[in-house]
Amino acid sequence: MSSAPPPTATTPIRVPAGTTAQQALKDAGVPLKGPDGAVVVRETGSGDLRDLAWAPDVDSEVEPVPAASADGRAVIRHSTAHVLAQAVQELFPGTRLGIGPPVENGFYYDFDPERPFTPEDLQALEKRMQAIVKQGQHFSRREIDDDEARAELAHEPYKLELIGLKGGAADAEGADVEVGGAQLTMYDNLDPRSGERVWTDLCRGPHLPRTSGIPAFSLTRSAAAYWRGSEKNPQLQRVYGTAWESKDAHKAYLEHLAEAERRDHRRLGAELDLFSFPDEIGSGLAVFHPKGGVVKREMEDYVRRRHIEEGFDYVGTPHISKGGLFETSGHLPYYEETMFPGMDLENSTYYLKAMNCPMHNLIFRSRGRSYRELPLRFFEFGSVYRYEKSGVVHGLTRVRGLTQDDSHSYVTPEQAPGEIRHLLAFVLGLLRDFGLDDYYLELSTRGESEKFIGSDEEWAVATAVLEDAARETGLELVPDPGGAAFYGPKISVQARDAIGRTWQMSTIQYDFNQPARFGLEFSASDGTRKQPVMIHSAKFGSIERFFGVLTEHYAGAFPAWLAPVQVVGIPITDEQVPYLTDVALQLRTRGIRVEIDDSDDRMQKKIRTASKQKVPFVLLAGATDAEAGAVSFRYRDGSQRNGVPVADAVEQVLAWVTARHNDDPRAETPHPVDPAAGVPLEAG
Repeated sequence: MSSAPPPTATTPIRVPAGTTAQQALKDAGVPLKGPDGAVVVRETGSGDLRDLAWAPDVDSEVEPVPAASADGRAVIRHSTAHVLAQAVQELFPGTRLGIGPPVENGFYYDFDPERPFTPEDLQALEKRMQAIVKQGQHFSRREIDDDEARAELAHEPYKLELIGLKGGAADAEGADVEVGGAQLTMYDNLDPRSGERVWTDLCRGPHLPRTSGIPAFSLTRSAAAYWRGSEKNPQLQRVYGTAWESKDAHKAYLEHLAEAERRDHRRLGAELDLFSFPDEIGSGLAVFHPKGGVVKREMEDYVRRRHIEEGFDYVGTPHISKGGLFETSGHLPYYEETMFPGMDLENSTYYLKAMNCPMHNLIFRSRGRSYRELPLRFFEFGSVYRYEKSGVVHGLTRVRGLTQDDSHSYVTPEQAPGEIRHLLAFVLGLLRDFGLDDYYLELSTRGESEKFIGSDEEWAVATAVLEDAARETGLELVPDPGGAAFYGPKISVQARDAIGRTWQMSTIQYDFNQPARFGLEFSASDGTRKQPVMIHSAKFGSIERFFGVLTEHYAGAFPAWLAPVQVVGIPITDEQVPYLTDVALQLRTRGIRVEIDDSDDRMQKKIRTASKQKVPFVLLAGATDAEAGAVSFRYRDGSQRNGVPVADAVEQVLAWVTARHNDDPRAETPHPVDPAAGVPLEAG
C-alpha cells in the first residue's frame, strides 16, 4: 500500500485548538528546515501570517509558508533586522531604535547612535549577529497594552512616537500596525538555556522560531536617513543588510551585487569620461562630456528620425512659464511638491517647467483644429526640472534636470485605441533597437486618494482602452493600483537588463482631463465642436535615465554603432603613424568615429588602454602590414584577425556600424553583409 504524498506549500493543514502550528505541520509531514521548509503559516480564512508557536483557540486551517517564498524571505529578513538591532544595542549601549522593514533583497534598520557607524563597526556588528544566530535564541511574542508599552519603552523615544500614532504607523518591519488603543505586541529574544529575556522590541511579527533559523545574511552598508522619511525629523543612521533562505541563494545574490557594482553607471561614467555631476552646479544635474555627448547625440538622432517616420511634428517650448499655466494643467494643485519653487518676476510667479504637456496644449489651441488633422502628434526634446529629494537622487537614473523625448497625440475618442497600439509598437521597437528585448507591461490605475481628478466613468473608459491595447501585445501585464498620474491611467514598459534587473522605461498615458482644463476642441465632421483625447508618450522616458540604463546594461561596452569611439588605430612603431592616419581618414570620411593612439606608451599598454575604454575595433599595423596595405583587427573579446586589406577593413567596420548590431564583433563572427550591395563582404 503506497503512502500518501507529502503536503505541498499550498496544501491546507488543520491545526487543532491548543496545538501549535509547528506541531501540526510536523504531524502532517511538512518540512521545517531548508529552502522548502515552513517558517510561518498563513490562516486560510483571514490570510494573516502566524508564528509557528501560534496555538489557536479553535480548530483552524493554515497553509505553510516556505522559506524560499516571498513571504518566507520577508520573515527571515524581518528576524535578521531584529538580530541586527540587538547587536547594535549590545555593542553600542544607549543607541535608540527607529524602524527596520524588510525590503526587496534584504532589510534595513534605523538607529540613533552617539556617532555614525564606520565600516569597521559593520564588521563588528556582523560578527556579533553571527554569535546571536548561533546561540539559537527564541523569538517569543507577547501582547502588551499602550501604558505598559510606554513604561517598558520609556528610553526609546522613536518607539514611543509610534505608540502615540493613531490609526496605523510603520512598525519595526515597515508594515502597518494598528497602535494607540489597539493591541500592541512585543517580541522578546529568550536565552535558549535559561529562558530569560535578553532583548526585546516593539513589533507586529511574525518571526522565525529561533535566531538559528536564519540561514545566511550579511551587512552591506550604512547611510544617513531621516526619521520616518521627513527632512523635518532627526537624521538617523540606517544600516542595510541582506538575508536569504540558503547559503547558495545568499552567495548568488552577493555575486549579482558585485556584478551590479561593476556595471554602476556612475563609476563607468567617470572611468569612460562620459558625464559628471559638478558640485558647483548642484545635486542631480548632469553635464555630458564629449564622449558622453556622442552617445546622447546618437540617441537623439535616432529618436528624432523615428518620431518623424511615425508621423510626429517637431515643436519647441521654453524652460519656464508663468504659474497660471501649471494651475490650469493641474500640476501646481497636484504636483507642486516635486516642482522647484516659484520665482517672482514682474508681478508674476514663474516656475521651471516640470512637464511639457501644458505648452503642447497651447500649441494645439493656437488656432482652430479640424477632425481631418487628427491624430495630431507633437514631439520635442523637452528639458524639465523636478525637485527630487536628495536622498533619492541617483546618478542619471534619478535626476533633478532631465530631457524627455516627450510627445503628445491629440485624437478623437474613437482613434484612441489605434493610437495606443501604434505607440506601443513604436516603444517596443525602440527598445529592441537598443538591445533591450526582455520586458513586460505595467498598467497603473487610479487609487483612492484625492490626487486623482476626473469621473469614475472617464477613468473606467481610459483604463479599459489601455488594458485592451496592452493585452493585444501578448506581453505579461502587471497591475499597479494607485500608480497612475493624477490626470489618467498609464502603461509603462518594464525592461530587464543584461543581469535581470527591471527598469521602468517608456510610458504611455491616457489623458481626458487636460483637454477639458485647457478647453481644447476640434471641428467634427458634422460641424459640432468636440473635445480630443490627449495621449502622452515618452519613448526613452528620459534621455538621462535611458543613458544610465544602457551604460549598465552593456557595462559601458556600447554597441559599435553607439560607441563614443568606434575604432582606435595602434601603430607598432612610430613609423606606422602616417599609414594609420591615412586609414583613419578613410574611416572618418565614411562617418566612423576613429582615433590614433600616437602616445609614447608601449604597444601592449595602448591595447590595454583601448580595452579599458571598451573600444569595439582596434586596428594594429606594423611594417609588414603597411607594406601589404593591410591592418590587423583586434576585438573587444581579445580575438584577432590579421592581414586584412585596408579597403576590406573599412567596409567591414562600416557594415557592422551601419547594420546597428547590438552584439560584439569578434574574429570568428561571419563577415557582415554590405547593406548597399546585399552580398557578404570578402575576407581579408
